[in-house]
Amino acid sequence: MKILVLLAKGFETMEFSVFIDVMGWARNDYGCDIWADTCGFHKEVVSTFHVPVIVDKLISEINVDDYSALAIPGGFEEYGFYEEAYDESFLRLIKEFRALNKIIASVCVGALPIGKSGILIGMKGTTYHLDGGVRQNQLQKFGVTIINQPIVIDDNIITSYCPQTAPGVAFLLLELLFTRDLSETVKKAMGFE
Repeated sequence: MKILVLLAKGFETMEFSVFIDVMGWARNDYGCDIWADTCGFHKEVVSTFHVPVIVDKLISEINVDDYSALAIPGGFEEYGFYEEAYDESFLRLIKEFRALNKIIASVCVGALPIGKSGILIGMKGTTYHLDGGVRQNQLQKFGVTIINQPIVIDDNIITSYCPQTAPGVAFLLLELLFTRDLSETVKKAMGFE
């Protein structure tokens, strides 16, 4: 089983790495058949804090049928996050995962391209809640009912409201793909209690 971690330039490093680590622990320490592929518009995607990541695939190479879930970390506007996160190719990939009813997990403003894609209209979600709620207001304008909670799930779409929630989103994704017991076991092994 594989998940796809979709990176736009200016992504937040912590929000990206949790998916690699949680799935890696499940595979390495518990024999779980779970792999995480990364993808972006370019072979090298640079994070908000100038960490370059060499992705496994380009967006143009992705076959949605190869993946069980999509993960989208958020990022910073001043580092160009929305230039790529709002690109039609990025949004089309989100819509393709939704059309097949696959799990989509986002952290922080990773919810905004999901909202912009149109797949959250009439659904519940959340995004970055600080700074006067400006990002939640943006998500609401995409037709989303804002729930001011750390993690919100509505019909296989996970949204969350700040970087602190990233591990919780990754553990919830593992639970939805496998079992709660496995997720709790990995969480405990990684020291999250």
